[in-house]
Amino acid sequence: MAFDRKMKNQTPHIIKEGSDQYKLGELNGNQINYDFEKILIYLDAKGKLLFGNKFKIYKEDRDIIYKLCNYQIKDYQACKKLNIDPKKGILLSGPVGCGKTSLMKLIRHITPYYQSYEMIPTRNVTFAFNHIGYKIIEQYGDNRFYCFDDLGIEPTGRYFGKDCNVMGEVILSRHELFLKYKFKTHGTTNLNAEELEESYGNRVRSRMRELFNLIGFDKSSIDKRK
Repeated sequence: MAFDRKMKNQTPHIIKEGSDQYKLGELNGNQINYDFEKILIYLDAKGKLLFGNKFKIYKEDRDIIYKLCNYQIKDYQACKKLNIDPKKGILLSGPVGCGKTSLMKLIRHITPYYQSYEMIPTRNVTFAFNHIGYKIIEQYGDNRFYCFDDLGIEPTGRYFGKDCNVMGEVILSRHELFLKYKFKTHGTTNLNAEELEESYGNRVRSRMRELFNLIGFDKSSIDKRK
């Protein structure tokens, strides 16, 4: 894995966590030649720091993690082979408890020199809408990057007696930002394409196809929280 850029950080291939250092690859000029196995070692260590000592990288998740890593480091050649568009965001789908949220929280740490994204539970967006109304939709129409967690299972918003599909409106807003400025939006979901369309409607589902790369866990993935 590799990418090019002019970097202010002289050792962007090395990440420090307390007294420990993790070398993710080799630096060759302005290019990092990433080593996937070394990235996995770092992700396992960082995961334990974030989520506790029970966290582990599962063998059956390596293909998913490989796709996310290549996307995150912007390895354009690998992304092309994996049918991933680096300009789009990621929609990570899979069964309850398969590790979607943890991976999206974790994967951003391998590139601390890039603009990161904020993890936002969709239910929090709806609850905020119920209190302050349509300003909450405007709030997410900015130049920051977000990952909306658990798309499609949030409750319907209600403000002054009127119902609103809050996340549907947010997605439409983020899609406009993507078309104009290429601002990225990510998400996680337990739902399949048909269920998402049922939650948000055909118009929003169509925008989601333009907004996201779909990366999915196998339906048989185990619940790692048990």
